[in-house]
Amino acid sequence: MTTVHPVDSFRIDDLDVEVHPSNEALGAAAAEAAARIINAAVDRSGTANLVLATGNSQLTFLAALRKQDIAWPAVTVFHMDEYLGLPAGHPAGFPTFLRRHLLDEVPVRAFYPVPGHPADLTSACRGYEMLLRAHPVDLCVLGIGENGHLAFNEPPADFDEADWVKVVRLDERSRRQQVGEGHFDHLDEVPRQAITLTIAGLRSAATMLCLAPERRKAEAVRRTLTGPVDGTCPASILRRTPQARLLLDRDSASLLEPGEPA
Repeated sequence: MTTVHPVDSFRIDDLDVEVHPSNEALGAAAAEAAARIINAAVDRSGTANLVLATGNSQLTFLAALRKQDIAWPAVTVFHMDEYLGLPAGHPAGFPTFLRRHLLDEVPVRAFYPVPGHPADLTSACRGYEMLLRAHPVDLCVLGIGENGHLAFNEPPADFDEADWVKVVRLDERSRRQQVGEGHFDHLDEVPRQAITLTIAGLRSAATMLCLAPERRKAEAVRRTLTGPVDGTCPASILRRTPQARLLLDRDSASLLEPGEPA
């Protein structure tokens, strides 16, 4: 298999960053990296635990991941967030998204979706955290929201909270992003609350691959890499996360200032 190489790479604080020529090239590079990490975990311990994101920024990656030679029967899959109260079977539901774009095509060991209709929110959050702690995450693949969120950790995010899973109220810009990506027809259809892995929960992973293609992510990328590391841009915490790697395409890197890596 041909290894996919970036057109540029650089390091900002503790974060390695790659710029790829296109969204498709980014997805292929991320899939190759993910396959190596997953298979190494299986070789090491007999199993691998994987946290996946959803959303349009993940589509080229998931398409390429399906084609990788991965020991899928040894892989347990989690995902990082889910709307509360979305009608059962709604196509925008994140478990539905993952099944459609990956899990219906590969024979994973198990899939544990974030609950979207729990009878008790506190118990649901603690229960999912217990599952994650019982299955230490080898790889977390995530994206960056248009407002800089990671999973559904909206600004201002708390970098210091101890819980790994929590209920959040969604920022209107995040809800508008879901409409813009075509998952809902109107803003009033997008739920206002979700359950999400926290910053601490995401960073518990041994390795993190953050995929942020497309021009609409360029401002969030600029803030992530050049602004202060604080909760106003949740993705900025990646610069203090040595196990993370950020993959961009030319479009998402387009607002980096002249003289900065791009």
